[in-house]
Amino acid sequence: MIWFYRLLYLPGLLITLPYYVLRMWRRGGYRKSFQHRFGRFHKLPAVADGTTRIWLQAVSVGEVLAIRPLIDALQKEPGIEIVLTTTTSTGYAEARKRYADTVLAIGIFPLDFWLFSRAAWRRIRPSAVILTEGELWPEHLHQARKRKVPAYLVNARVSDRSFRRYQRVPTLARRMLKKFRTIYAASELDRTRLIELGCPVERILMSGNIKFDVPIANGLSDCETQGLRRELGFGDAQPFILLGSSTWPGEEAALLEAQQAAIGQGIDCRLLLVPRHAERATELVQWLQGQGLPWHQRSTGPSPNGGLSILLADTTGELATLTQVADLAFVGKSLEPNEGGQTPIEAAGLGVPILIGPNMSNFKDVSKSLIQAGAAERVSDANELKAAVLRLAGDAPARERMRAAGLAWHRSNRGSSQRISEQILASLGKQTF
Repeated sequence: MIWFYRLLYLPGLLITLPYYVLRMWRRGGYRKSFQHRFGRFHKLPAVADGTTRIWLQAVSVGEVLAIRPLIDALQKEPGIEIVLTTTTSTGYAEARKRYADTVLAIGIFPLDFWLFSRAAWRRIRPSAVILTEGELWPEHLHQARKRKVPAYLVNARVSDRSFRRYQRVPTLARRMLKKFRTIYAASELDRTRLIELGCPVERILMSGNIKFDVPIANGLSDCETQGLRRELGFGDAQPFILLGSSTWPGEEAALLEAQQAAIGQGIDCRLLLVPRHAERATELVQWLQGQGLPWHQRSTGPSPNGGLSILLADTTGELATLTQVADLAFVGKSLEPNEGGQTPIEAAGLGVPILIGPNMSNFKDVSKSLIQAGAAERVSDANELKAAVLRLAGDAPARERMRAAGLAWHRSNRGSSQRISEQILASLGKQTF
């Protein structure tokens, strides 16, 4: 099976290469440590006696942020070294910013071709490997099995799309899943799907979602929140701030329509747009220029004081801070034609009422649980989004109930990172606290 994969990999890479080159160029930063993609990793010291070196792979910014509690929990045990890799340039930049003084080394995950993967393995020499969420890399897992290095999958998620895709190649899916010593499923639905795909029941545990354990950084006081509102250009008048959180194409227009409807009803509504990908800034600037409204692009410098209607926050790593000024948040990638959804966990943990579209397949259990808890509402389309914004903008008690429900829901779901770290360390023969 691995030889078949190797034969298909290079033609597949050549076919998709223009797309990935264009995406890397748009996002920028791709030149940094580019040689890592071909397995030419940092020269690391030999693994000392009594030391366990763990190679932890986190795809992009979201995963890089989510694994902080897991890294902290693992490193409570003496003799644990972490080598952290990520796939995207934005994830790499965020990892270097946050973990430079915490882990042994930070790099780019190699292309999953045997020459590149083997070279990286020879340089890193891990005692164990951890993958996150939906990452199933056949060559990487083969190298682990070949070297008798245990592999773990944490926060394992199987979206509707991924589930359908793996069902088309059941033999490949089953063989990859069997190469993990343990898989830690983010939800019961994910556990069920992984078992259906061929994961042995005894190797899968329902651990919960590690994203609940991410500290809500830089929690703002009321005074700081008001100061940030002024900094963003929304003035001192306590306007109603509608947040577009990690938005995708088409969703900004729906949010603008909702904002204008609220203004039409006498509500001082301001729109804070945080697109999922900062490289969409040029597209959104052109769109905003045609709206005839006072707006500002955050990356260009300080906002004008007072009467700003729309702020385009096209910076990286600020979403948690900016979310705290919002009175209501819409979570992106959830309205047609988009599919999958972005995580609503952080907004709930920050006590912000949430609206989500119907297409939340990447967070199906999370969004269902949020709605049941009373912390979020689902809207089916742009018209329902507008109606929900109008209703909640005029109903402060309802927003307060949603805020309290979100905080309680978030607290009740914490603790998976500690549980996972204890189990991994125990399986590696390390003493746990």
